Order: sequence, then C-alpha cells, then structure tokens
Amino acid sequence: MSRLIVSRQALAALRAHLAGAYPEEGCGILLGRDHDGVRAVHEAVVVENAAKRERGRRYEIHPESFLQVDRRAREAGLDVIGFFHSHPDHPAEPSAFDHERAWPYYSYLIARVGEAQVAEILCWRLAGESGAFESEAWSEVDDVMERENTSA
Repeated sequence: MSRLIVSRQALAALRAHLAGAYPEEGCGILLGRDHDGVRAVHEAVVVENAAKRERGRRYEIHPESFLQVDRRAREAGLDVIGFFHSHPDHPAEPSAFDHERAWPYYSYLIARVGEAQVAEILCWRLAGESGAFESEAWSEVDDVMERENTSA
C-alpha cells in the first residue's frame, strides 16, 4: 500500500484555500511524483469550483483547468497524483457523489471544514478490485525532495 507525503508549503496553500472557500466546497489538484510506493506532493494547485449548483455540497474541476494544470506539471517534471476538496460541515469521507466521479490511481485529500476552519484532512484512494474507497496514510513533511531522495 502506498502512502502520501505532502510538503508543508502545499498543505498550507490547500488549507488556506479550503478555509476561504467555506461555506462552499473548494478544490484543487495535487502535483508531485510517485516513487516506490511513496507519493510526494510538491504542490497543491487551487482551481475554481466549476459546479453550477449546490456548491456547498459539490465540486467540479473544469476539464480545461485540469489540462492546463497537467501541462504545467509535466513542464516542471511532475505528474498529477491526486485531487483535494472540502466538505463544509460534513465528515472528511468520500460521498456517493465523490465515488461516482473518482478515478483509479489518484489520491484524494478530503477536508472537513467548519466555521471557515479546516478541522480534519483524510486521504482516500480507490481500491483496484473492489472499486471502493480505502484510507491512504499521509503525512506532512518540510521538504518532499529530501524525503524522496532518502527513500530511494
């Protein structure tokens, strides 16, 4: 089973965006590298929640936004390795809506936000055979480059 490490800088950007989006869902894309079972998030890229309605319960990433971020990642030698979004006043667990739109391979950081404060962040990943979400271990690190180099 893989684990996710997130740079302190990426986590700070993610937290600030999700708290600021409250009471709506905020969202974004995780850029990094996947190496020997360790996924290292170098950057959390904020994107606009393109959901047309129910933005307090739904998020959507416009395909053009995804393509722009993916292109930027590749130019920097990184990959899209996951996504993040918030659940205002709800648990940091995947909803049925999240499950319907999830893709295999990617890590999903979901934050419970209440009163414009990030209260909890959990990580999830679709299981290969069952298609169900499984919890993925994650931690914050000062320098993901250093961690990648020491785990190699």
